[in-house]
Amino acid sequence: MRVSTAIFAGGCFWCLQKVFDQTDGVIRTTVGYTGGRLKNPTYEKVSAGIGGHYEAVKVEYNTEKISYEELVKVFFKNIDPTNPYGQFCDIGKQYETAIFYSNDTEKKIAEKLKEKLEKANITVNTKILPVSEFYEAEEYHQKYYLKYPKEYNYYYEHSQRASATEMFKRIEKILAKEP
Repeated sequence: MRVSTAIFAGGCFWCLQKVFDQTDGVIRTTVGYTGGRLKNPTYEKVSAGIGGHYEAVKVEYNTEKISYEELVKVFFKNIDPTNPYGQFCDIGKQYETAIFYSNDTEKKIAEKLKEKLEKANITVNTKILPVSEFYEAEEYHQKYYLKYPKEYNYYYEHSQRASATEMFKRIEKILAKEP
């Protein structure tokens, strides 16, 4: 088995972690903070917008079962790439969307899929950035959807993500088309 890592910021890291945990070929996910200037950030600081970090998910995956391109597609199908200010009810830089690449191949894949959506008249505000130091979030945030299912479900339903299914389906259809 060959394992690789990808990092995505898609608003609330709880929601994105659940999606990737349910993706075949994903071995492990960790929620945390990346892309900022503050060393050893905490949830309190990041959620207050201090330090410039994104809430993000580190995805470890088996490259024999899923490709980086497929992971980027999963990411795009579960965010609102048109929002430049955050995701759904979460507003602020820490909730903006970004794909963090670790090499030129990953960068080209992310750019290709972003361009594909833009050609279909979807304005994509997702940034494509080089990987930077990833700081693991506090333990109570890891697998939040499993530890606190009532609280997670309440958040998910009231965050506007649950009502975005038509947009998610449209993005999925666009990304499924051959170039």
